[in-house]
Amino acid sequence: MTYTLHRGDALTVLSRLADNSVDAVITDPPYNSGGRTSGERTGRSARAKYISADASHDLANFPGENRDQRSYGFWLSLLLTEAYRATVESGAALVFCDWRQLPTTTDALQAAGWTWRGIASWNKPVSRPQKGRLRQSCEYIVWGTKGPVDANRNPVYLPGLYTASQPRKDRVHITQKPVEVMRELVKVCPPGGTVLDPFAGSDSTGVAALREGRRFVGIELSDHYADIADERLRDELTQEDFDPAGPEE
Repeated sequence: MTYTLHRGDALTVLSRLADNSVDAVITDPPYNSGGRTSGERTGRSARAKYISADASHDLANFPGENRDQRSYGFWLSLLLTEAYRATVESGAALVFCDWRQLPTTTDALQAAGWTWRGIASWNKPVSRPQKGRLRQSCEYIVWGTKGPVDANRNPVYLPGLYTASQPRKDRVHITQKPVEVMRELVKVCPPGGTVLDPFAGSDSTGVAALREGRRFVGIELSDHYADIADERLRDELTQEDFDPAGPEE
């Protein structure tokens, strides 16, 4: 399996992808969340929002965390519209979000043309308890398809609930997703097909895609995280597998 890693703005790069060139979109966009007020959501960095004060690591910030809810919804609709164009008929889109952005994300998916199919949950067994409140232990995966579901094209049975802790050992990104969860999710793409992630980050999606026999196209704006993603993807490939077209400078 091969990969291509584009360095740049997601919307700009997506506009250059060919029509019907990918089989599935699986992505974890910046949530632009993590605050009780608009000022808290738009005026704080990703580290300030998502990392506790006593955290032992010093992971780098990432861009794109300064939109309010209305601008986030409009921006995400534009992105998912370009992703829709680039996806084959009956291909799937899986988009991570938290509880605050769940309504906006379902709206954006449908505004972009996708047929909304449901919501899966990622349950984090180690999560912070909150006195007098329900524990916020889940993030969500909004999913849909480009047109009807073609079950014969990819006859898989995937769960709607995934339980795994956020990576602790070898963690390299603030919002890094567990590879074991991503390996299940990439199976929504047919074997040998191409998975697109417009917000690659440290590229757990790409690692999972390569391990499960899928090709991968990623986009990352941060040079810091693009370097990490490139290194992780290269480590997944043997010398015989390596495609020099990999990272785009």
